[in-house]
Amino acid sequence: VKRSRLADMASTDVEMRVDIDPDRRWEDLYRLLDRPGPSAGPNFFPGSDTKDLLHNMIRVLVVGAGGLGCELLKDLTLLGFLNIDVIDMDTIEVTNLNRQFLFRKGDVGQSKAVVAANFINSRVPGANVTPHFCKIQEKDSEFYQQFQIIVLGLDSLEARRWMNDMVCSLAQFDDEGNIEPGSNIPMVDGGTEGLAGHVNVIYPFVTPCFECILPLFPPQVNFPMCTLADIPRTPAHCVEWAKQLEWDRVRPFGDDTDLECDDPKHMQWLYETALKRAQQFGIEGVTLKFTQGVAKRIIPAIAATNAIVAAACANEVLKLATAVSRHMSAESGGHYMMYQGGDSIYTNTLSHERKDDCPVCGRKAVKIHVHEDITVAQLIELMKEDARLRLKNPAISVPADTSSGMKTIYNPHVKSILEKTRENLDHPISTWLRTSGVELTVDDPVMATQKQVLVMFP
Repeated sequence: VKRSRLADMASTDVEMRVDIDPDRRWEDLYRLLDRPGPSAGPNFFPGSDTKDLLHNMIRVLVVGAGGLGCELLKDLTLLGFLNIDVIDMDTIEVTNLNRQFLFRKGDVGQSKAVVAANFINSRVPGANVTPHFCKIQEKDSEFYQQFQIIVLGLDSLEARRWMNDMVCSLAQFDDEGNIEPGSNIPMVDGGTEGLAGHVNVIYPFVTPCFECILPLFPPQVNFPMCTLADIPRTPAHCVEWAKQLEWDRVRPFGDDTDLECDDPKHMQWLYETALKRAQQFGIEGVTLKFTQGVAKRIIPAIAATNAIVAAACANEVLKLATAVSRHMSAESGGHYMMYQGGDSIYTNTLSHERKDDCPVCGRKAVKIHVHEDITVAQLIELMKEDARLRLKNPAISVPADTSSGMKTIYNPHVKSILEKTRENLDHPISTWLRTSGVELTVDDPVMATQKQVLVMFP
């Protein structure tokens, strides 16, 4: 990272300015920042300017205040990053207290982001952590453009995809197709799964984006519908029945409300519905905690794994901000680090290739070959299953002679539009696409921006 680029991006409009090491609190850190070294990047400038950049100018966004997020906030502030925002929609539960160490029993029911920010601000002198108690989707592009580095501490594949799409969409290009300095915000993605974890440094349009490596995260295996609908045999069958079948049939919170596994009210309904199903078939073991684990595909979290992965993420953030060492990239040996702690302490760093046809960083339409008789409903299922798209619940628009130039043929996200377009599901897509090679515009919850799908007929 060019230091000048981050300096240009950095904001000096902060509430407090920290003097450089008034009480030698950063003594160990400054041993790195005060002198050049063999691992330093070509844009590393030892001395007070880099220290000032670190403490007072760089603004970091931490996405998630859970197991990884708590570790990240602690590590980053103790590394000298004092201007941090943290965003999380969750509230604190009793089960979080065994590993999310910024929270106490009296905090149960409160916002994770708010409590974590208050804790860090009270314990780390000079820290200016700003909380945002909301969904990431509730913030617009102007919000995300404020930051010089974004760090992900998420447990959701969908949220990672959304953040990846948002960050890639922020990049600006000049007339010659070159990236405008400072517009491609680096993102460090950390993730854990039991005793395994990863750290991925994503530099939009330089390294592979998250969508490029999506095949590394295979789709979740679902239970056969016949088992769920007819004779469930396990507690998990009852939860999946409530999630996949009963929710769509009942729509307990309104026709335009999709199931949110992070919403406590939705999870309570899911638990009560699954429990009734289990009691009907004499199945034991359905609890609220179990329901949350099945619905969110939760693998038990291990505090040590969170600590290791968060430390590696914070290390990369320091490299990106100061160039004190070369950050993970193809040139330095790999942009993606895997940690395996199941049998021993093992890490491996590797690189992946950018996909030319990536719908996010490739900015190209995904080409789909279908027959003219395929219905809109069948096309939607195809897009959900397509490994290049893996959509969740897409809305579809087609080119038309209208004031906007587009016509919506199906939109499940807005109740009034859903009622008008639901009947289109059974009609062939050729009703609106008269020729092959027409681009559909797709909106989906896993993407922050619209995507294009090129429909090809035989």
